[in-house]
Order: sequence, then C-alpha cells, then structure tokens
Amino acid sequence: MFPLFWRIFLSIWLAMAVTVVASNLATRFLLDRERQAIERQVGLRDLGMEAIDVREQKGRGDAWRFLRSQGERLDLHLILVERDDEDDRLPEPIRERMRSSWNPQKPAVIDVTEDYRLVAWPRLSGGGWLEPGFFKFIEFGLASVLITLACWWIARLVSRPLKHMETTAKAISEGKNSLRVDEEITRRRDEIGRLASAFNAMTDQLCNLLDRQTQLLRDISHDLRTPLARQRVAIELASESGADAPLMASILRQNERLEAMTSQILTLYRVTEQGEAIDRLPVEPLPLVNRVLEDAADFARHQQVDCRLVAAPDVVNLRFMGDPGLLQRAVDNILQNALDHTPRGKSVHLTLKNAARQMVLEIRDEGPGVPEELLGQLFEPFFRADKSRGGKGWGLGLAIARDIVAAHDGTITAGNSEEGGLSVTIRLPVFSVG
Repeated sequence: MFPLFWRIFLSIWLAMAVTVVASNLATRFLLDRERQAIERQVGLRDLGMEAIDVREQKGRGDAWRFLRSQGERLDLHLILVERDDEDDRLPEPIRERMRSSWNPQKPAVIDVTEDYRLVAWPRLSGGGWLEPGFFKFIEFGLASVLITLACWWIARLVSRPLKHMETTAKAISEGKNSLRVDEEITRRRDEIGRLASAFNAMTDQLCNLLDRQTQLLRDISHDLRTPLARQRVAIELASESGADAPLMASILRQNERLEAMTSQILTLYRVTEQGEAIDRLPVEPLPLVNRVLEDAADFARHQQVDCRLVAAPDVVNLRFMGDPGLLQRAVDNILQNALDHTPRGKSVHLTLKNAARQMVLEIRDEGPGVPEELLGQLFEPFFRADKSRGGKGWGLGLAIARDIVAAHDGTITAGNSEEGGLSVTIRLPVFSVG
C-alpha cells in the first residue's frame, strides 16, 4: 500500500524540484546561446589587435571610431580597455555586471594582449541584451505550467474516484441496488481503494439485509392470508351459532384489519418487483377519481367529512398509460390518509388539472399537518407521524402510492398547505389531450 498522503506530498515535491531544475536549465541555455553568439563573432580577437594598432598609431579617438563602426556592422558594443583603467572606460551597468558574482548576464571579455581587453555586449537597437525580467518570466512560466499539470493530475487522482463513488451512492439511494464502485478503483493500493472496497462491502451487507427484510415481510404476509381467511370463516360460523354478537363483531374487525394489512404489504412488494413491467392501458383520470370517491363515500359519511372535487374543463380529454387498478389504489390510499386525519365537520379538497402535458391531482386535508422535518419520511414504509397526526394504519398507504406513481413515470410530493393541513400532489405524464 502506498498511502495517498505520501503520493500527494511526493507529487508536489517532485513538481517543485522539476520546476527549479527545468527553469535553471532553460535560463542557462539561453544565456549560453547569448554569450556564444557574441564570442562566435568571427575575428573579434583580430579586431581587437587591429584596434590596438589604430590606437597606437592614430590615438584613442580613431580607435574608438574604428570599434564603433565595426560594432555597428556586428550589432555589438565594442570597447577596448586597458586592464588598469577598465573601471573608468566602461559604462556603470557593464561594470556592475562584470563585478557581480550572481548575475549570469555578463559581457563577453576577450583578452587581446596582456595589457588590453576587448569588451563586447549586444546593442539594444538590435537583438538587445536579454533582460533579467525575461528570464524571470521564463522561470515563472515553466513553474506555472509544471505546477498546474501536477495539481491537475493530483486533483484528478483524488476527485475522479470520489466523484464516481458519489454518483454510485446517489444511484443506490434511488433504488439501483445492483450498482457498485468499479473494480479499477477498489484495486487501488491507497486510502481511496480501501474506501471503495469498504463502500462495496457495506452496500452488499445493507442490500442483503433489505432483501432479507423484504422476503420476510412478503413471506409472512403471504402465509398469513390462509389462516386469516379460515379465521374469518370460523368467526362468521360462531356468529351464526349464537355467540356473543359484540365480541364476534370486534374479533371480525380485527381480522379485517389484519387482512387489509397483509394485502397492503403484498401490493407494495408486487409494485416494487414489477416496476415498469406493469400492464399499461389508456386511463382517463376524471372517471378514475370519481370511482375512488364513490368507494370512499360511506367511510367519509361515517367520518362526517366532505370530499370536494374541482376539475379543470380540459381534464375530460386527458389520457395516460397505466394500470387502472394500481392507480386507483394509489389515489384511494392518499384519500384514505386524508380522511383519517381530517377532523369531523371539515373537508378534503381534490383538485384535478392539466399542466404542461401532465395530469396533476392534489388532495388536501384540513388536519393538523405534518412537521417540516418529517415530510421527507412520509412515503417510507411503516412510517407514521404519530405525534403530529395521530392517525391509524400501518404507514403503508403513502409508500404504496409512491411506488405505484413511480412505476408510471410520475412523481408524488407532500407539503403543508397555506390553508392548513397536508397536501399530497400526484403528477403523471399524459399522452393524449383530446
């Protein structure tokens, strides 16, 4: 295992080292080219000898003019100096460069004789002397490029697998339990590889537990149906034989509740397993909602709650593809939840409309509502917001409605309405508007 910390540390350290070495090599290369360009000028030493002859025969002025003319031809500044007075003849910047031990940009000094030197440096009107700022720019540019590449590689090394794990985790949270982090990442011999392996192991264990829970609930619910049916028959026979009528009625109600619960659980897992494989037929939303209201009419009267439906005119011609029985079950579950939590004398409001080629059904009760922090859990199986709504049931109705709507490529949301109470909204895509 090569820890990620040391990989990052060594990568940055090596990038800095390579930057320093490369920039120094580049600077030295440019300086050597400049100096060699001067020293390669043909006949500079001979030119110096000739300048000495002119000086001895005609004087300093003629020697100076001779070197100036030759320098213009070679694009160089040329000065012939005696060793004893070179500090007086040379310009101050040139003297500083020659005396400096750290400045690599020095003029070319050619020993012509024991007493004379020829000093040469580029003319500014020509190629010019390479300024120190130029070398700093080269060093800064190389450092920026190399460090940028190193940081990009490090960022990619760290962020790419983490991004993949984030995407995988989101997909798993949306129900794609078969996804795992790629083996290429799990084989890495660092902390990220170990994290990916631990993530896959954790996901496998959680999915195994969820599958076992699902299988257990499904098996128990399925196995309960036969004894419950037999118990119902026995209760009815006992009632006909003159048993205590109130007691038999109470036992029968509990039996019916158990049958309803097992039916809800089986419906939930049937929708979850079938997914998009459900039967799809053209469905008209308005007749479907009316059927749900008719079935719930007796219960609503018993609860002393009014159900008020407001349908937009254009919903008459709406059509969408789906399973009418499952969709009716979803709407019925939401309506029953609203009826359970609406006080006597209040109303449940249903609104049906067409919005952007979507059928929108809103069911709003006039109950106490749900705390904001619990809204996200309303559609989870077996969740009940008892403290806020105190209703009855097993917390399966809204979970079944969510899975049925999702299987029809729709969405379902819940929120507290401004008028009070809980509002549940179903949106389903339509394929025909008339």
